[in-house]
Amino acid sequence: MKVRRALTAVALASGLVLGVAACGGDGGDKENTSSESSPAKNDDGKKQEEPEAPAEETVLAEVTGGDSIKLTITSAVRDKGGFLTVTGKVTNGGSGRWVAREWQGDENELRGNSSSMAGASVVDKAGKKKYLILRDTEGRCLCTRFQSGLGDGDSTNWYAQFPAPPESATTVDFQIADMPPATIEISEGE
Repeated sequence: MKVRRALTAVALASGLVLGVAACGGDGGDKENTSSESSPAKNDDGKKQEEPEAPAEETVLAEVTGGDSIKLTITSAVRDKGGFLTVTGKVTNGGSGRWVAREWQGDENELRGNSSSMAGASVVDKAGKKKYLILRDTEGRCLCTRFQSGLGDGDSTNWYAQFPAPPESATTVDFQIADMPPATIEISEGE
């Protein structure tokens, strides 16, 4: 029994020594003379392709309204569930804080959505139909709220959801407050 314990202790000690040696570096004595790292290889010994850099965000439309507010639209995706989700960025190019009061919309049901994208709509010109922003059962818009506004030069991402126009509609005009209409192309989601 004592021999078995002694052998177990020796085996554990050897394993720990080998583990520490395997994790150790080169002691800092050598300089890395290679300016490039070698490409990774897969199990077949063939070089793996390096991942591509992320693509630059596509801009579908960009408009500027009063107080030098710039609205950029980067996507408009119609999903199978019957929704159209529009996303982008808003930038305060003016001087002073922008709070988006006029973007809340005129409908009574949307009055509780101050400083938000609640007043946005999309228009299917070919189908001659206007789609208002979606809202939950308590009247909250399915959109971004700008809680504390934007300081001068600040930007933030936003989204707004609408009922999806029919599949025959490939473009719509996005409208909100005093911003000029922005024609955007709809892409199909999953």
